[in-house]
Amino acid sequence: MGNRIRVLVVDDSAIVRKILTEKLAAEPDIEVVGAAPDPFVAREKIVALKPDVITLDIEMPRMDGLSFLRKLMKYYPMPVVVVSSLSAAGSKVALEAIEAGAVDVMGKPGGPYSVEDVQVELAQKIRAAAMARIKRRDGVPPPAQRAPEPNPPISGRLRREIVAVGASTGGTEALRILLEPLPKETPPVVVVQHMPAGFTAAFAHRLNDVCHIEVREAVDGDRLKPGLALIAPGDYHVVLHRNGAGYTVSVKGGPKVYHQRPSVEVLFQSAAEVAGNKAVGIILTGMGKDGAAGLLKMRQAGANTIAQDEATSVVYGMPGEAVRLGAAAKVLPIDRMARGLLEAVMS
Repeated sequence: MGNRIRVLVVDDSAIVRKILTEKLAAEPDIEVVGAAPDPFVAREKIVALKPDVITLDIEMPRMDGLSFLRKLMKYYPMPVVVVSSLSAAGSKVALEAIEAGAVDVMGKPGGPYSVEDVQVELAQKIRAAAMARIKRRDGVPPPAQRAPEPNPPISGRLRREIVAVGASTGGTEALRILLEPLPKETPPVVVVQHMPAGFTAAFAHRLNDVCHIEVREAVDGDRLKPGLALIAPGDYHVVLHRNGAGYTVSVKGGPKVYHQRPSVEVLFQSAAEVAGNKAVGIILTGMGKDGAAGLLKMRQAGANTIAQDEATSVVYGMPGEAVRLGAAAKVLPIDRMARGLLEAVMS
């Protein structure tokens, strides 16, 4: 990038503000232009400093981060990365922040995240946020309700047995739009969403509340079945295996691939190898190249493949790379992706 990304750090902890400021300042393409202990100070500094991205704590005095975020997205929309506690409550509220307009979430330093881990992960998320398309929100959270099932309905013998989906920045909302309307007869779906450990269980639970199909975090050895979507746990790869007439998944560690664990590439490569022309591959919004080569391998193995279009992607990195490689047989906007998936499993 030509100019450095200007960042404002918002956190009530002086220690966290100091750590984030010092570590981000070490990145050559990032400049921390200021820090704020609460939303009221942050509001003044946003106006004065005009940062490109802000990092936002959720639990703060005088006004909580979620309320501030909703106001920000209504009156002054800008890229926000939430840096939150990994507690169950913190993870739940962080996902509400995504629904309110935050680009991404990650855990605070401490516990499973060393200061060095935070530096690398947060810098990557800030770079993605700086490229993101930000939409003005009305500040009112959407009601949780099950969506109507889309046409065409699933009928007759399906040609495809498994759906593999990969997403990153902006993917939490894209996945909701994709999975919400799917009928219970949908073939099993395996999802890799780049998300830190501690957040994926809460994410799966929220999806399960609004979807017709069952959605849960994957467990090692899970057997796939129609009407089930498995979300890769944060910090673990998910690999597809053939098991008799069906499929199972393994959940395992291992090195990061394209700087990610879980990696879309790992899932897609395994789908190409064990499912071949019985699979559908879908790559959604996200920064980087993770999954693009794997989607190409799936297409070469006979799978139906779809990429999200540029206009509806928060960041057109992963799907754009897939399109450049010729990996996507179709390119669709996110609001047509559920229908596209159903057509793909029948053709």
